[in-house]
Amino acid sequence: MAILKIARMGHPVLHRPAAAVADPAAPEIARLIEDMLDTLEDAQGAGLAAPQVHVPLRLVLFRVPPGREAAPEQGDDEAHAALEAPTVLINPEIEPLGETVVEDLEACLSLPGLAGMVPRHERIRYRWTDTGGRGHEREAEGFHARVVQHECDHLDGILYPMRMTDLSTLAFTSELGRPAAEEA
Repeated sequence: MAILKIARMGHPVLHRPAAAVADPAAPEIARLIEDMLDTLEDAQGAGLAAPQVHVPLRLVLFRVPPGREAAPEQGDDEAHAALEAPTVLINPEIEPLGETVVEDLEACLSLPGLAGMVPRHERIRYRWTDTGGRGHEREAEGFHARVVQHECDHLDGILYPMRMTDLSTLAFTSELGRPAAEEA
């Protein structure tokens, strides 16, 4: 397939709401998904939204890398293993579960080299349509919930710095973990 160009912060496609996917089974949607999967693999990211590749549609894909998922509940090993492969969400909707918000470090392919502390709901329920037009629903917590919220924000024209409550935590990834003694 093809590696697509990733839009960077400042590009207009990242700052406006995306349109719903009218026909999830359309050949052009299948082609877009394949190209986005190739792009995500090439960029070594955890998720990618269609607006990030200059396509203003409500489509995201993500994966939960090994070691980043919440501890599996009894019998959930299969479900967690499935999250390591990319999941495609068409026209997703998110519902927060509970009031708990957790701050953690996030980065984004559209803001290369930067990361910051972003508050997100700890637990969510999300619904989506697959390429066959079937509806699905899943609950998520931890990194899984965070990556879904991050990618779905792209569908509404929101980049993670817009969610940050303390911009002093925004940093170049190359500077993270540098000892304070090196300040000067």
